[in-house]
Amino acid sequence: MTQVFNFSAGPAVLPKEVLQQAAAEMLDWHGSGMSVMEMSHRGPEFISIYEQAEADLRELLNVPSNYEILFMQGGGLGENSLVPLNLAGRKPQPATIDFVQTGSWSSKSLKEARRYANVNIAASGEASGFTTVPPQESWKLSSDAAYLHVCTNETIDGVEFNFVPTVQGETPLVADMSSHILSRAVDVSKYGVIFAGAQKNIGPAGLTLVIVRDDLLDHALPICPGVFNWRAVADADSMLNTPPTYAIYIAGLVFAHLKRLGGVAEMERRNIEKARLLYEALDADDFYRNRVAPDCRSRMNIPFYLRDESLNDQFLAGAKARGLLQLKGHKSVGGMRASIYNAMPIEGVHALVDYLNEFAGR
Repeated sequence: MTQVFNFSAGPAVLPKEVLQQAAAEMLDWHGSGMSVMEMSHRGPEFISIYEQAEADLRELLNVPSNYEILFMQGGGLGENSLVPLNLAGRKPQPATIDFVQTGSWSSKSLKEARRYANVNIAASGEASGFTTVPPQESWKLSSDAAYLHVCTNETIDGVEFNFVPTVQGETPLVADMSSHILSRAVDVSKYGVIFAGAQKNIGPAGLTLVIVRDDLLDHALPICPGVFNWRAVADADSMLNTPPTYAIYIAGLVFAHLKRLGGVAEMERRNIEKARLLYEALDADDFYRNRVAPDCRSRMNIPFYLRDESLNDQFLAGAKARGLLQLKGHKSVGGMRASIYNAMPIEGVHALVDYLNEFAGR
């Protein structure tokens, strides 16, 4: 099989060991005579898969007992609609939601929230071209917001929070962690809600994880569809409707794989080293440039630009010839982007660094 390194931002690289296990179990899961894709979501075989996945994720993130873990559909963008639908009812209508705008995804989130509530942009990095996280002391938070929304890692812009925001009073902190969940230690107890589309750092597209504190389950707006009401989903153990069963299965294999490697602490150690290697190569001279402030640089998604952008196509063709795939930047910002999620081995980063140096040298 051709050896490649897949730097896609999502759907993204998965651990080779997980794919091998899934392939071995494709036709017959543990002697059941069925593929996981064929199982009833209410049958004992799949229930055991679901329960193990939920338990392993709870262990990996040290999720407190007063938080529910929901396995839902709709992706990260869908959950950006479901968060206001489930939380705006905490306050008299129309409620106000505070946002910190740090890039493309938080911008999409606040645009969606405006459909259901008033939006207060407490701080924005737009003026700087989304190259930094505005310092917390500059934020203009509302006195009675339904919640504060942040995207703690901006997949497109390459900006990552290096601190946990503080909130006013009982305002819940909601975090979109789609592109860096399980890559670094997180104190779940400091958040009211954490959500993440799985297709970036966990598994296939189609699954969205929601970690929500129990006291936030009963504030849905009347217009919230019943199948997306967090309380109803929690009460049904994520089986209110047919969940994305195969995506949950693959996610469970990834969770077990991470545990075998040493958990989130080991992933964070590896990710720090991978990011250090790549940023050092990009910063070595002015042939490449990363525009993000050094203290806000993402460990997962690293956008960069060539000094002479007329060489972009040549750069990408050479990378592809060397098995370095999906390095083209998002269409909204251009340039290049290397996503180095948990499943990207350090060998892939070394291969990319070697190519960066070679191409600049030529």
